[in-house]
Amino acid sequence: MQKERHAPDYVLFLTTIALLTIGLIMVYSASEAWASYRFDDAFFFAKRQLFFAGVGVVVMIFIMNVDYWTWRTWSKLILIICFILLVIVLIPGVGLVRGGARSWLGVGAFSIQPSEFMKMAMIAFLAKYLSENQKRIVSFKKGLIPSLSLVMLAFGMIMLQPDLGTGAVMVGTCVAMIFVAGAKISHFVGLAMVGVAGFVGLIASAPYRIKRITSFLDPWSDPLGSGFQIIQSLYAIGPGGLMGMGLGESRQKYFYLPEPQTDFIFAILAEELGFIGGLFVIILFGIMLWRGIKIALGAPDLFGSFLAVGIIGMIAIQVMINIGVVTGLMPVTGITLPFLSYGGSSLTLMLVAVGVLLNISRHARM
Repeated sequence: MQKERHAPDYVLFLTTIALLTIGLIMVYSASEAWASYRFDDAFFFAKRQLFFAGVGVVVMIFIMNVDYWTWRTWSKLILIICFILLVIVLIPGVGLVRGGARSWLGVGAFSIQPSEFMKMAMIAFLAKYLSENQKRIVSFKKGLIPSLSLVMLAFGMIMLQPDLGTGAVMVGTCVAMIFVAGAKISHFVGLAMVGVAGFVGLIASAPYRIKRITSFLDPWSDPLGSGFQIIQSLYAIGPGGLMGMGLGESRQKYFYLPEPQTDFIFAILAEELGFIGGLFVIILFGIMLWRGIKIALGAPDLFGSFLAVGIIGMIAIQVMINIGVVTGLMPVTGITLPFLSYGGSSLTLMLVAVGVLLNISRHARM
């Protein structure tokens, strides 16, 4: 299929680089105390994040120049490979256990998280399916159920690790794509009731999830247990005030907030850079969302449009969940903040996703 090609969306590109730069600075600032104590190297986490950022940017630029229809061609194979990796990671002695979840493959600090890459694989495959079956999506039996069945299979495998946060982002992203494709709201209402019942079941099946819910509602009921992270996060955000305590001047990173360079990095950012710094980051994510929507609306075909919707939906949902958790508005789920949190798999995936989005922008009517 011949498509007109022009320059990529430089606003999206520069916004991504800006977020990535802030992330590198904050990973060092948030992790220096913990890295010095644990590894005798204040730059331990920062160096690894810089490595993955460098590799990720190179890959992003490469993918930016690869026709996004390549994802349509290889989406089924990529999805199968990700399913295989999800099986392998569950094998005792093969999958690495961290934080109570068997979610990683690799050696030591250099490892990958298959569930992260499943998000992108599912987006690509679902974009292909929806573009080829858009008229059938209005049918509950012939359109909605087949697409959601595959999504829920992947969600079930991710929950075996368990990794509720990543699974929730994937499901939320896929539901958004299916809704945009034209699925009936009445169908979603029925499925939502089933989904809520299933979600309650998942929470009830694991005591630690119940504690996370109760700590979210009243973290001070267990300040040294399930409510500890939320309380320490709020203790970081509060003193930050309007302008912050200054870059590198966080107090909570000194062993109060556990591993602050990962899921709770926004709390350290708010403590050091204040409301202004936090708002600036949120504005950058807002710009990214705006450009993503424009790319989706201007894409030359349905596949490109659905693919863009999935990518920007994934980023937006993950940002909302992470900041919601950090500010105490949502239960703790273990979700990284895109482009800012420490983590090779998450960072690489997000840069790959932006690379695909940038390629779609090269063909979109902006």
